[in-house]
Amino acid sequence: MDMTLPTAASSARRVPRGLTPASVVLGGTLLSLVGLSWDIQWHNDVGPDTFFTLPHLFLYAGSAAAGLASLVVVLATTAAQRWGRPVDPIVGGRVVGVFGRTFAAPVGYLISGCGAASFLLYGLWDQWWHGLYGFDAMIASPPHIGLLLSITVTMVGAVMVFATAREHRWGVLGMIVSTAILVAFSMVTVIGLQAVSDGNEAVDVGVAFMCVLLLMMCARALDRPGGVLGVAVVVAGMQAVLWWFSPWAAEAYAVAVGLPLRDYLDDVPTLPGFIPMALVVVAGLVESLRRLPGWVVGAIGSTVLGVCAPLQRAWLHGNDMPELSAVLVVAAVAVGFGAVAGFLGTRFGGLLRHLAPEKETNHA
Repeated sequence: MDMTLPTAASSARRVPRGLTPASVVLGGTLLSLVGLSWDIQWHNDVGPDTFFTLPHLFLYAGSAAAGLASLVVVLATTAAQRWGRPVDPIVGGRVVGVFGRTFAAPVGYLISGCGAASFLLYGLWDQWWHGLYGFDAMIASPPHIGLLLSITVTMVGAVMVFATAREHRWGVLGMIVSTAILVAFSMVTVIGLQAVSDGNEAVDVGVAFMCVLLLMMCARALDRPGGVLGVAVVVAGMQAVLWWFSPWAAEAYAVAVGLPLRDYLDDVPTLPGFIPMALVVVAGLVESLRRLPGWVVGAIGSTVLGVCAPLQRAWLHGNDMPELSAVLVVAAVAVGFGAVAGFLGTRFGGLLRHLAPEKETNHA
């Protein structure tokens, strides 16, 4: 890709205005999160599904909305450059040339659009997969993994889009919400770590790693008090809503299509149950220890999450409290991974700050 430095002027026409396409991309990622939580609950409570189940349609609709909004921005930016009109770098970040400068794409929308495009390809594979094998009894099929990774890329693009407008209120709020959506969605990624160990130790460390990484990234990118705590509060709010919505939607849809629920259902919804309830505590630590090196804060935060994860699981599922030795092992491993997460998160946050010029023009 060829780098093309855009120009901006306060009197120039913005192509397009930043808030509208960013809101559509954000809404699409939120719709995908709701659809994913519903789909996972459906697999656990009911089991088989086809390509055109309602939870799948939520996933498709969310990715389609984000992809179309990204495409509109890319086409509008390309037309603006060809007509010699200035392109505001607040709209998705600096512009890069694509396919030999055939298209001019703000980097944030380029990432979100590429994620949506790959989602379409994996969606076609998923349709072929269902046509060949019929029902999926589990969520971890190869096309599903590709679909989930594609949505993650789109969510990363959404964070980048809002990070470029961090000097404006809507940019700050958007980054807080988009980061919170990415935190909640990343819990699905770490579920795959169940294959690493017989128990949940690897998953607990993975959850701690992803949460600390994203919190530290947001802290560095926003560089203002309250931002990280805002992410944790939004995550807690989404956790509460999905805790009620996912089981209800799975049961209501099963009744509507005439499929029975499985026996001995777990009262704890799957995706919301994976989200750490101690995230608000860790966010408070990140806020209060922001002057320390990122790797130190990451190690502390990851240790807290690693210790609390088995305690949360025992409390939610009514199991016996874990042995102290098992908790200490998870905590010891989480320290190392947390230090890496803190370091990487700080670096990623710094990269987000470079998506837009140091001084933006106020036009929110």
